[in-house]
Amino acid sequence: MKDKRVLYVSSEVVPYLPETEISSMSFEAPRLVNQQGGQIRIFMPRYGNINERRHQLHEVIRLSGINLVINDLDMPLIIKVASIPKERIQVYFIDNDEYFKRKATLTDEAGKLFSDNDERAIFFAKGVIETVKKLNWSPDIIHVHGWLASLLPVYLKEYYKDEPLFNESKIVTSVYNQSFNNTLNKDMINKIKFDNIKDDAISVLEEPTYNNLMKVAIDYSDAIIVGSEQLTEEVDAYIKASDKPILEYKSKDEFGEAYTNFFNNEVLG
Repeated sequence: MKDKRVLYVSSEVVPYLPETEISSMSFEAPRLVNQQGGQIRIFMPRYGNINERRHQLHEVIRLSGINLVINDLDMPLIIKVASIPKERIQVYFIDNDEYFKRKATLTDEAGKLFSDNDERAIFFAKGVIETVKKLNWSPDIIHVHGWLASLLPVYLKEYYKDEPLFNESKIVTSVYNQSFNNTLNKDMINKIKFDNIKDDAISVLEEPTYNNLMKVAIDYSDAIIVGSEQLTEEVDAYIKASDKPILEYKSKDEFGEAYTNFFNNEVLG
């Protein structure tokens, strides 16, 4: 992966959030590419329960300051950055007071999903892409982790389809079994349609379940990595029927060579 540019877009990354399959792999995978001489950028949301002082986050003024339109409302985009100690890896944080100031990630104290998680997902996808445009950094691979990041593939290939910076970029989505019950806000599909994303691209989001979010991500990805040993039967069947290059599940101890070969031979080959 030497000199390859890989953009990692994740809903969670250690050490900024507790260790899960997603947060752990969102650190291990970029570290691998970094050690192989690749260039990486990691993006995640700046949730309010991330300790800014301890992790030494600071705002990047030259990247902040634009507004993203979410469902006809202007929402200011704030970009913060920090470095993972000892790794020389920079992490960019997508922030907005309305969406990410609360001291929690995706659910309240009772474990109930936040009602605006749909808008947070839209804001995160658009915020990442707009920031990468400002960096003028053209990735060879965009690697997506976690359902809050799952709108990035459809936004990149529909809303930003005329953006030359991403013409050659390949999108890889890792699919995990870290899901949620019930649905996100039922008005989610109309908020995405507001961005002139065509109906047939997102029709399954009439029911914004975890499975349906992942189906949209799979549809607009160039390759899929199975990130958990077991997925829901519905998502597993959808991946197998997708006719995309698929890397089956690899544990944290064995993923290195498999990921490298998959990226070089199946995704970029």
